[in-house]
Amino acid sequence: MKKNNKILLVTIAALAIIALVVWYYWDKVDEKGGSHQPQPQSQQQASVVNNFDDCVSAGYQVAESYPRQCKTPDGKTFTEDIGNELEKTDLIRISSPRPNDVVQSPLKITGEARGFWFNEASFPIKIYDADGKELAVAIAGAKSDWMTDSFVPFEATLEFQSPGSGKGILVLQKDNPSGLKENDDSLTVPIKFGKSAK
Repeated sequence: MKKNNKILLVTIAALAIIALVVWYYWDKVDEKGGSHQPQPQSQQQASVVNNFDDCVSAGYQVAESYPRQCKTPDGKTFTEDIGNELEKTDLIRISSPRPNDVVQSPLKITGEARGFWFNEASFPIKIYDADGKELAVAIAGAKSDWMTDSFVPFEATLEFQSPGSGKGILVLQKDNPSGLKENDDSLTVPIKFGKSAK
């Protein structure tokens, strides 16, 4: 019985010494700048974060500002693309879809624009894919008297052949019957494509 206890104590002591040696070795590897473990996922991904979407996908912190901002651990800040909405807010406002919404055909577009954005109670809306290819055009119609400088509600429905995925852009163009470039204006709204309901 005593012999068995002695063997057990020797075995435990030997295992403790081995554990200490292993711990010491691994600790020294870390001090010399080596690594015995894979890098954390966030460190591996830091090198491939090139834009707001990459930053969000990597799981980094997103500030709920408008537009939203995402910060990486190395101090880089990426701002969400919302088109030129903030620049045009006193001319035209879009209620639906909102920037970066996932859209599908048919797409109902609503909002409000100053009366001078219209001509004969309408203005064109175009949708483009990520390569700049025009997918469709719709005509937005005023929902009340457009002969005013005030905001007038509008509505349009766009039917288009969806690329199925990826990004695109909506362009709400000020109607410009003069054809003069200095009278051109537009609201650009980045969107993402979902599968068509058709």
